[in-house]
Amino acid sequence: MILTVTPNPSLDRTYEVPSLDRGEVVRATGDRMDPGGKGVNVSRAVAAAGQRTVAVLPLGGAPGRFVAQLLDEQGIEVAPVPVAGQTRSNISIAEPDGTLTKINAPGPELSPEEQELLLETVRRQSAGADWIACCGSLPRGLAPSWYAELVARAHAAGARIALDTSGPALLAALRERPDVVKPNAEELAEAVGRPLATVGDAVKAAEELRERGARAVLASLGADGQLLVDDSGAYFGSAPVDVVRSNVGAGDSSLAGFLIAGGSGPEALASAVAHGAAAVQLPGSVMPTPADLEPDAVTVTAVIPSDQALMEAVS
Repeated sequence: MILTVTPNPSLDRTYEVPSLDRGEVVRATGDRMDPGGKGVNVSRAVAAAGQRTVAVLPLGGAPGRFVAQLLDEQGIEVAPVPVAGQTRSNISIAEPDGTLTKINAPGPELSPEEQELLLETVRRQSAGADWIACCGSLPRGLAPSWYAELVARAHAAGARIALDTSGPALLAALRERPDVVKPNAEELAEAVGRPLATVGDAVKAAEELRERGARAVLASLGADGQLLVDDSGAYFGSAPVDVVRSNVGAGDSSLAGFLIAGGSGPEALASAVAHGAAAVQLPGSVMPTPADLEPDAVTVTAVIPSDQALMEAVS
């Protein structure tokens, strides 16, 4: 079982449009509504793979009730933490060339009592979990050290932690040695405070996060592929993608694929790449099923193409 924690979940509506023209009436060619938040997406991807998952998340108001209903319809067990504020609603606008414009609401502010209840709910639900995936931004009211506290409590209970966050929250949590952190290229560059122009730059940045406490780093490099840096070395994985339809939740699908496959080593990296490549070819934040995966198209190597320029260099 994979337990996910999403401190700032959302109700997400995605519109597919022919083009995004400011100040004009834009007619959507398709739309869908999904439960959102990075941890929620990990649970959705795990469930789509036929595995058991439990989602811990604070929920409030009508949007919160709708999120719980949508998750239940997808066969995901929900461990809700009632909060006074309303769960946020987000909008994503996807264009045919893969360009995605997102409007994310701030979400509710959690009281000290709600924050502690969230931590306690994670503790109660973690029994029997193979992994705890803690994902996404922190809502108002939670200090950057909140994830560090969660990692410390989870490790004290004997659980393994995968952390997907950024900024001060990521840096604060490193001291508690999360078992794996999953930044994208932009978040990786932000964490080390310098630009990334090549795959080799990304490897060095990942190694620096390990020096600061992360036991393993799974880094998404967009169209270039993914990196895994752990005690056994560094691995680079990639897969061809014909058409990018939407990258909403693709990184979350990758993390789910990594954890489903055991959460360590090149085999898990291959699963992460397969899930991410499948996700970007699906509409909105639809998560891939086993039928959508093309594992034979994935290449994983320990020979790192260090001089390969990143298609989307991060400054």
